[in-house]
Amino acid sequence: MTSLAVANPGSLIQSVDWVAIAPPLIAALAALAVLVTDLFLPARHKRWLGRLTAAALALAIASLLPLIGGSPRATFCAQNVTGATDTPSISGAAAGGCSYVADHFALVFQLLALGGALIAALLSAHTVEREELPGGEYWFLLLSSATGAALLPASRDLATLVIALEVASLPAFALVALRRDGRGAEAALKFFLSSVTATAVMLLGIGFVYAASGSLHLGAVATGLEHAPAQLKPLAEAGAVLTLAGFAFKVAAVPFHFWVPDTYTGAPLPVAGYLSVVGKAAGLAGLALVTTIAFRPYAHTWGLVLAVLAAVTMTVGNAGALRQRFDTRYSAVRLLAWSSVGQAGYLLVPLAAAGYAPTTTDPLGATAAYALIYGVVNLGAFGVVAAVGRRSEAGVDDFRGLFARRRWTALALAFFLLCLAGLPPGVIGLFGKVVVFRAAVDAGLGWLAVVMAVNVVVALYYYLRWTGVLFAPAPDAAPAEGAGERTATAPERRLPVSLTATLGLTASVAVVLSVAPQLVLQVVGGSLF
Repeated sequence: MTSLAVANPGSLIQSVDWVAIAPPLIAALAALAVLVTDLFLPARHKRWLGRLTAAALALAIASLLPLIGGSPRATFCAQNVTGATDTPSISGAAAGGCSYVADHFALVFQLLALGGALIAALLSAHTVEREELPGGEYWFLLLSSATGAALLPASRDLATLVIALEVASLPAFALVALRRDGRGAEAALKFFLSSVTATAVMLLGIGFVYAASGSLHLGAVATGLEHAPAQLKPLAEAGAVLTLAGFAFKVAAVPFHFWVPDTYTGAPLPVAGYLSVVGKAAGLAGLALVTTIAFRPYAHTWGLVLAVLAAVTMTVGNAGALRQRFDTRYSAVRLLAWSSVGQAGYLLVPLAAAGYAPTTTDPLGATAAYALIYGVVNLGAFGVVAAVGRRSEAGVDDFRGLFARRRWTALALAFFLLCLAGLPPGVIGLFGKVVVFRAAVDAGLGWLAVVMAVNVVVALYYYLRWTGVLFAPAPDAAPAEGAGERTATAPERRLPVSLTATLGLTASVAVVLSVAPQLVLQVVGGSLF
């Protein structure tokens, strides 16, 4: 169903499908409401801004419900001089002349973006108080970034994709810099400079693609590239490569991953978790859209490129995680940072398979399934680190003997780590890896499946080693200065109820998915486009 109404032939006035655009719109309006409310709210009531943020994100998730199960809905569609749309129906690769399409693909990634932002917001409530972060600015920036992340999967032209990507990224720079210890500013500067460079490269590539295809709408770009004159094909191919490089940075694929460890260690821990899930999901959605729709004529070329990129990314990520010493400061966050780079490699595997798979199959479902699974368990792991380590300086050895001190917290972190490793009882992690592995095999990428299998085995070492630390005897000596807030003799403070409830909710979702992994298949089942 295309929501498009024209007042009269030749008119440029369109009716807007408010139901279709409700998820990002609610987040955007909530961001403005938080910003204005912060001006008039007394300091003692600032905590209500966090509750308003969480409520708004929950409402945005609820607004996805009317869109489930129906036909795709499109709005902001281009029209010719007679008032007709360039693409009057939505089918297959989605509406070529519409800038916003709420199809199955968009809904799945909007659920991931808004759900990840909601968990990050719940985890942030305690962090904002403890680290004395400016509450109004923090919640405004988080909602603004979530708005861009929710808009991006529904974007169907290159201009809207770039705008959505920058709306998701620019507030994230400021979120990283909110910590006032100097390290946050350094991390934000590295993040900003590398991201701006990637965006500039991507914009140059989009300019080349527009020159060769004559359009910015993804469906029309595919048609234009397929029929481009021979003299413009080198320009189009260069543009496609540059565009993919820009999105690869957002996914943290090698060699565009160098900002990840320093940025995660310098950011507030809930922000690091948010970037590892929601930021990665936004880049992944953009990469999937431009490859499978706009650059479909070059499928075998970008399929091979993404396959190599996936293999290198998962290998470098796991190698970086293996190099982390457990007795050093920041080692817990840095290990999760390198782990997220390795997980990005797994997420790229189904995208590479999409370049080789027959048109009757849809490997993107495997990417969506794995992204949902990864989002839940990775945010849970960052949440436990935020609860126990209190600040990003904590090393992995600071978790030694956690089971003796906080049994349920230790069990939750162990479960999250086993899910990331793909071992029982974290069945959902194993399920996700099998789905991705099958996508590679079905596409004829046997060599990539072998590389993935080797990396999964390699990753078991550091996931299981950290899990073992949780159940090891507690150390007798106090930790090194700055390694954490815990001492060997002083009793640990009880976790706030909100933080405990959030960790319990996240762990419960992961357990339910492990018991019934078919729930993920029901969410991403069928063709995403």
